Amino acid sequence: MGVGASGGTSSCVGAGVFSVLQQEGKSPVMLKRKWFHVDKLSSAHVYLRLHKGQTVDDIPKEVLIDCAHLVKANSIQGCKMNNVNVVYTPWTNLKKTADMDVGQIGFHRQKDVKMLTVEKKVNEILNRLEKTKVERFPDLAAEKEARDREERNEKKAQIQEMKRKEKEEMKKKKELEELRDSTHGDSRRVCAAEKGACLLI
Repeated sequence: MGVGASGGTSSCVGAGVFSVLQQEGKSPVMLKRKWFHVDKLSSAHVYLRLHKGQTVDDIPKEVLIDCAHLVKANSIQGCKMNNVNVVYTPWTNLKKTADMDVGQIGFHRQKDVKMLTVEKKVNEILNRLEKTKVERFPDLAAEKEARDREERNEKKAQIQEMKRKEKEEMKKKKELEELRDSTHGDSRRVCAAEKGACLLI
């Protein structure tokens, strides 16, 4: 796992590869990620980008701990304290209104907010993160648009595939119906030529 400086991003390695963005006092409007922050204290905002199809419940424990240590280490008060609570939630649950201060965030649904506790600073974790740090300053709006476009294309392809399968099924059904009608027609002609009764089912 790695850490980016304020406004940077990094790739997190540990129980899989994840991407992390660490910011201070930024709005999460363009970020399609999971959000971490020290509870009730000022700290950096850390965003974890999951793999496609994953949910907040799929985040490995090791990655949760790394993200929690990042926000604790980047909290002016929290970095000096033990037993610091860290909250995390999907970015869509973040609520930002015009009257909020810079860096202040609320929640739409409290039930979607999870919490974990960092008992104390672990230098081994922070040193590992620092060694793997990769700092860059991406265009978040462009990244979001590219990701949304990819999702739209995938959804479009899925719909097209469903329509293709439906068309094939309708074609097969029609062929079976034509075959059944043809078979019954032959049976009726045979019955008409024979003397006696003929029962068709």
